[in-house]
Amino acid sequence: MTSTLQDRILEAATRIKGYVRHTPLDHSHWLSTEGKANVYIKWENEQVTGSFKARGAFNKIITLINTNQSVKSKGVVTASSGNHGAACSLAMKSLGINNGVVYSPEYVSDAKRSMIDQYGGQVKLHGQDCIDTENYARTTAQERDMPYIPPYNDYDVIAGQGTVGLEIHEDLPSVDVVFVAVGGGGLISGIATYFKAVKPDVKVIGCQPVESAVLYHSVKACKILDLSSGDTLSDGTAGGVEQGSVTLDLCKSLVDDWVLVTEQNIGKAVYDVLDKHHKIVEGATGVTIAAYLKTKDQYEGKTVAIVSCGGNISIKTIKSIISLHG
Repeated sequence: MTSTLQDRILEAATRIKGYVRHTPLDHSHWLSTEGKANVYIKWENEQVTGSFKARGAFNKIITLINTNQSVKSKGVVTASSGNHGAACSLAMKSLGINNGVVYSPEYVSDAKRSMIDQYGGQVKLHGQDCIDTENYARTTAQERDMPYIPPYNDYDVIAGQGTVGLEIHEDLPSVDVVFVAVGGGGLISGIATYFKAVKPDVKVIGCQPVESAVLYHSVKACKILDLSSGDTLSDGTAGGVEQGSVTLDLCKSLVDDWVLVTEQNIGKAVYDVLDKHHKIVEGATGVTIAAYLKTKDQYEGKTVAIVSCGGNISIKTIKSIISLHG
C-alpha cells in the first residue's frame, strides 16, 4: 500500500493545487541555536482555515465529486474537534456542496466551533470523546446515504496530508529529520509515506502530549487501545483512535521514533513561538516544538523540519499562556 499511497500523494498535490497554499518553510534562528542544528518550521498555521487539514479535506471531497456528481446535492457528513470540520466546511463551500454536517465532541473549543460556523458548516455536538463523535457521524452518514469524510482513517485524506511532506522535500532537499504532531495519525502517515518512498533515511518523529498519547501506546501494543485522555492544550490531537484505522499499521511501519511532552512544555513552546517568531500557533504546534527541544541533543548538526500544524487557538487561551509563561 505504501508505494500506491505515495502515488496518490503526488496525484493529490495536483488535485488540490489552487485550493490550498504551498506554505512557508522558514529557518528558525532560535531553535537552530538552541539545538546546534539547522532547524526549519513548516508554517501550516498559515494554511487556509489555519491548519494542514485543508489538504486532506479538499483531496477527499474533490475525489468524491469526480467519482459521483450527486455528492453535490446529497452533501457530506464529517466528525471533527475543529480543524478538520473547518477544512471540510470550506471545501464544501468552495466546491458547491450546500448540505454538509459537522459533528463535534461536546468539548470542542469556542474558537474552533466559531471557525466551522464561519465557513458555513452545520455544527452538531455529540459525545464526550472524539471516538464517540466519529462513530456516531459515520453511522448517521450511512443511515442518510451520505458520504462520510473521516478526519484521518482514509487513504484520500492521508494522501492530501502527505503533500506537506512533498513540499518540505521540495523546499529543503537536505532534510534529515521531521517532527510531526500526532492525533489519529493522518498527517504523520502521509508525511512518513512520502519520505520513506523518496528519501528513506529521513527520520520521521511522532510527537504527542503525555495526557493524550493513544496512538503512541497503540503502536507499542500493536493494536488500537481504548484509552482515556486527560486535559491537554493540544486539543487538535486529543482523544482516541478509531478501531480499524489504517493509520495504525502505517505508523508502526514508517514512524521512526516517538516523543511525549508535558503540558508545561507545550504551553512554553506556544509562548516561545509567539515571542521569537511573532506567530500565534495552537497547542499541537507546541507539541512538536517541545518534542524537538526535549530531544535536541540527538540531532546536533542535522537539518530538522518541524511541522507547525495549526494556529487555531482562542484569545482566552493565548492570554492564559502569556500569563503563565511570560
